[in-house]
Amino acid sequence: MIMETTKPTLRFPEFSEVWEPKIINDILKFGSGKDYKHLETGDIPVFGTGGLMTYVNNFLYDGETVCIGRKGTIDKPMFYNGKLWTVDTLFYSHSFNNSTPKFVYYLFQNINWREYSEASGVPSLSKSTIEKIKINIPLVEEQTKIANFLTAIDEKINLLKEKKSLLDDYKKGIMQQIFSQEIKFKNEDGNDFEDWVEIELGEVLDYIQPTKYIVQSTDYDNSFETPVLTAGKTFILGYTDETNNIFSEQLPVIIFDDFTTANKYVDFPFKVKSSAMKILVKKNENIDLKYIYEFIQTLNFSSGDEHKRYWISEYSKCIIQLPKLEEQIKISKFLSAIDDKISLVNVQITEKQEYKKGLLQQMFV
Repeated sequence: MIMETTKPTLRFPEFSEVWEPKIINDILKFGSGKDYKHLETGDIPVFGTGGLMTYVNNFLYDGETVCIGRKGTIDKPMFYNGKLWTVDTLFYSHSFNNSTPKFVYYLFQNINWREYSEASGVPSLSKSTIEKIKINIPLVEEQTKIANFLTAIDEKINLLKEKKSLLDDYKKGIMQQIFSQEIKFKNEDGNDFEDWVEIELGEVLDYIQPTKYIVQSTDYDNSFETPVLTAGKTFILGYTDETNNIFSEQLPVIIFDDFTTANKYVDFPFKVKSSAMKILVKKNENIDLKYIYEFIQTLNFSSGDEHKRYWISEYSKCIIQLPKLEEQIKISKFLSAIDDKISLVNVQITEKQEYKKGLLQQMFV
C-alpha cells in the first residue's frame, strides 16, 4: 500500500509543498556495531543502547549519524557527529540521501519503534524491518529549518538540565558541610546552638509494616486521586481509584525500600506498591523528620544479606548526628529552600519536554 502524500499540521509559512512518501531505506543506510574488546584505549567513544561505554583507538564511522538500538533499548535514537564505535546492539546510520542527519534524528523520535519489535521478550529490531518503515519527508530546505528549530529547543532543555545538575551538586556539597558542622547555624539570639549528639537512627524513628496499605490493583490512571508510591526513582508509580486503607495518619513520613535503601520524604496520603516499602515515622515531637531525611541521604549503607536486601532493622543501627529541635528545623528549612529551586527547574524541564513532544506530533506526518 502506497502512503498518501500529505502535509504537517504545523509548519513554517515559506513551505507549502507536500511531503513525499518514502521508506527509510530510501534516505539512508545502516551500519552494524561490532565488538571493541580487541581495540586499545583511546579517545574515540564507544556507544551501546545505554549510552557511552568506554573509549578506544579506532572508529567504525566518522561524521554525522543517528543511532538506533538493535536490541534492548530500541526507542531512544541518538545523534552524534564525529568518530565513533558502536557495539552490536546499536545500529549507526550513514549514506544520507536527500535527508539531513539532524532532521532524521527528530523524525526517528516520532516513530513508535516498539511497534516494529520482532521479539516478545527483549525488544529487538532488524535492519530489514527498519529499512521498510514508511515515512514522509519534505525537501532538504524544510528539513534543515525544522531541525534547527528543534535543536534550539533541545539546547534550552539541556541548559535547564545542567542548571538542575549544578543545584544538585550544590545541595550535596552544602549538606556535607552542614552535617560535618563546617557550616553552623545560630539561634535567635545569635549564639551557637548546643553540641550535637550521636544517636542510632532507630532511637528517633519507628517503622510501620505497609501490608495494610499495599495497592491491590495496578490499573493506574492519572484521573484517579490516590498516589501509589515506591521509594525508587519513579517514586509515584501511578494513581489508583482505591479509597480504602490509604495511609494518611502521622504525616509526614519517610518511605524506605528494603532492597535498595532508597527513601523518600512524603507529606501527602498514599498507598504503597509492595511489602518491601517501610513507612518510617518519628518517635517523638523533638524530631524534625525532614532533618532526619536529609541526614539519611549522607549515610553510606553498603551491607546487606545474601539477597542484597537491606533490612530496616540493620539500617536502624546507623549513627546520625542530632542537634536540638530548633536547629534541626533551621537546617531542614534551609535545605528545603534549595529543594524548591530544584523542583522549579524540574517543572521547567517537564514543560519544555512536553512542548517539544507536541511540536514533534504537529511538525511531522
